[in-house]
Amino acid sequence: MKKMVSIIAIFLVLFLLAFSINVYADSLDNVTTAVDKETVHPGETVKITINFGQELGAYTVDVAYDSNLLEYVSFEGGTQNDNGSRIRVVFYDETGGSNPRSSMSVTFRAKENITTSNPTELKVTANGLAGPSATPNYDDITIPITKTIMVEPSYMDYDIALNYTGDIIKNEEKDMQIVVSSSMGRSYQHTRIIATATTPKNETVKLLATDSEQLEHDIIQSGWGDDAGDPIGGKDVVKKLDVRGLFSGAGKYSITLKLIDRDNSDREIASKTFEIDVKDTASQTTPETNNNNNEIITNTENQKEPSSLPKTGASIYFIIIPIIAILLTSYIYIKNKD
Repeated sequence: MKKMVSIIAIFLVLFLLAFSINVYADSLDNVTTAVDKETVHPGETVKITINFGQELGAYTVDVAYDSNLLEYVSFEGGTQNDNGSRIRVVFYDETGGSNPRSSMSVTFRAKENITTSNPTELKVTANGLAGPSATPNYDDITIPITKTIMVEPSYMDYDIALNYTGDIIKNEEKDMQIVVSSSMGRSYQHTRIIATATTPKNETVKLLATDSEQLEHDIIQSGWGDDAGDPIGGKDVVKKLDVRGLFSGAGKYSITLKLIDRDNSDREIASKTFEIDVKDTASQTTPETNNNNNEIITNTENQKEPSSLPKTGASIYFIIIPIIAILLTSYIYIKNKD
């Protein structure tokens, strides 16, 4: 009886050892992923590479992606299948171990209609991992290995303009307009416009604006916008603010306008300085003078007196002949009378 129990125990141990070898696989501890860029603009490509840390004879790797932001371009390292939200790459070394692979890659392209910054993830999982000769088998990668990239447009800097027409006269309000614009502006949730000024000695300047509640604000003293800030950003963004400038005296003033980010310790987003020459009175406009040289021709030769009379159709002989005729007629008349 004891012998039978011993035999059963030995077979049980051998069975458990065999079961352990078949069920438990090795783990790939050196798998890494890398992208060739962390920020991708519309139309640009980004490649993710999976390094296994050793050579494999078989694998099935899935790379999940956001099809709203990225589109599949190409792959390397097996055969692929794209279901619109993940790329599956399958590899099997049909040579029996003489042509293993230690890495694979997938390339995506950022879509053209992106107008805001969008963080997105590429998530890698894998199964069917095996060594060059189909052994050993390795554990599946079920917890995704994640790489985060930023998909965003090519942003253009914000420009600030201070527009007005005509002269600026001391102690007279001048209608002005502040314009903040960009053909592709980075999005900010909380921004404000502030201003500083340099004036002639003992002079002051105000930039006055009226809000929706008819309250007047001097931008130089308190800035413009809600204390928490206002949003700005996007394609062909333009932000306009009507103001009235009031300058106490004549001279040269300097006004600097800034757009600041309230979410980032009032960091300067854009800045521009304007030099303004304030006058005592309005300048007199001078009518334009049209200097057309084709209308007035000065010719010194034409101004000289002629040395001889020009010949015309009436010759001097036509003057003498009538006189002679009159004299002859008079002579004949007198003679006949005698």
